[in-house]
Amino acid sequence: MPCRAHLSQLRQQKEKVSRLGIEVVVVSFEDEEHALNYQREENLEWPVIIDKSREFYNYFGLTRAGFWDIWGFATWRAYLREMLKGNMPKMTKGDVHQRGGDVLIDPQGMVRLHHISKGPADRPDVNAILEIVEKEKITEMSPEELRKLRN
Repeated sequence: MPCRAHLSQLRQQKEKVSRLGIEVVVVSFEDEEHALNYQREENLEWPVIIDKSREFYNYFGLTRAGFWDIWGFATWRAYLREMLKGNMPKMTKGDVHQRGGDVLIDPQGMVRLHHISKGPADRPDVNAILEIVEKEKITEMSPEELRKLRN
């Protein structure tokens, strides 16, 4: 559900994303049916790429998360926050231990933001990502700058 919330925040900034020339691609390791249902349920206009072999995930170091990464306090807090907004969790058939992340690649193919989520609740702030692009500060970022992006 925090992943859905992250994409929802990005979707709410759709006009700004478009104005900045950002092309969003959602990558999923799920099967085609699940990915298309997800795309439909979340009203995503962006393409969804299915990576069942997880080559993309492995290439960017998005490995499996441990038990406490998935079921720790930050995750429970994020789920509670979403439930208080009326967003009830849905049972997943997928691999809950697969880490997610955010990767920002510039037009020249350079990775400008590489965030590996520690767990479901660990996502960079969408407004901070857009601000980086807007101010053209999409150069290599220090670990301190990356920490500032996290909620």
